Amino acid sequence: MLSIESVGGKETHDEALTNCDLPAVIFSLCVLGVRDMRFLWTEIAAIAARHGAVAAGDTACGFGNTAMVLAEKHYIPRVFAAVVRAVTAVRSLVAYACGAQGPGKDCGYENVILKAITGYPMAMEGKTAACAHFSPVGNIAAACCDTWSNESVQHLKLLAGMAPTCSLEQLVYDCRLMNVAAADGGAGRLRDWLVRSDAGLDPQAWVLAPVNALRIAKAIVAAGDPYQAGIAAAREAIASIREGVADGLLRVTDREKPWLDTLTDALDGLPASEGAFIDRMLGEVDTTRFRPAEYGL
Repeated sequence: MLSIESVGGKETHDEALTNCDLPAVIFSLCVLGVRDMRFLWTEIAAIAARHGAVAAGDTACGFGNTAMVLAEKHYIPRVFAAVVRAVTAVRSLVAYACGAQGPGKDCGYENVILKAITGYPMAMEGKTAACAHFSPVGNIAAACCDTWSNESVQHLKLLAGMAPTCSLEQLVYDCRLMNVAAADGGAGRLRDWLVRSDAGLDPQAWVLAPVNALRIAKAIVAAGDPYQAGIAAAREAIASIREGVADGLLRVTDREKPWLDTLTDALDGLPASEGAFIDRMLGEVDTTRFRPAEYGL
């Protein structure tokens, strides 16, 4: 299987994150990122076909997980990171449009949204990837997984043994539990427990709950182009967070609640067409950090 973690669009995305600049996030993911993914995955799918391999999937780890880690360190709002996560699905979806067949790469937490759209199997990681990064989505990430994974286990000596061996044991126990739950007809119950244990504690988990991931997936599919899909995904994520807070099901700090209005205002100020948006953003982002011509701009 061929899977990669591509980073096209990251040249402008890191600054967009630190500035909490949602238009620049959409530009990075849905304009630059989408164009890069089309090029990469057209080639990867062709290479896989020539060699009898499976073109599996990509991940927006360098975008969504970067936002998650920054939010965990209180550098950016968690609600902003949650909206970024929803938008990353637009970028990662391109791989499947170009021939990827899954399983989606494990560090793409947006995979639950992609699974709803494509029906392809998805690898996921969560609590058993804490060796690589902390997250507020450790259980909910397992709710819709087809394979379960870890990430970036350093080759260190622990009391029990080498770290990769210890991490593999943790994965084995997780998978045993999932397999027994499925065999006994309890997979749905385990799924619901995994969702409920995380969803209400952080907006980043909330947007990955299956009911909300489906909403975001439908919004993406209904959009006319990747730019509009990014806007639609962001709006749906914000709407679901607002509803969760209003219903008393989701905990968002008072300090972060005004960001929902700020992000909505940013979306309301975007132009209707992708062309007008690109013209605007090329005048705002630092074009010395990338070569617009290489993205067809």
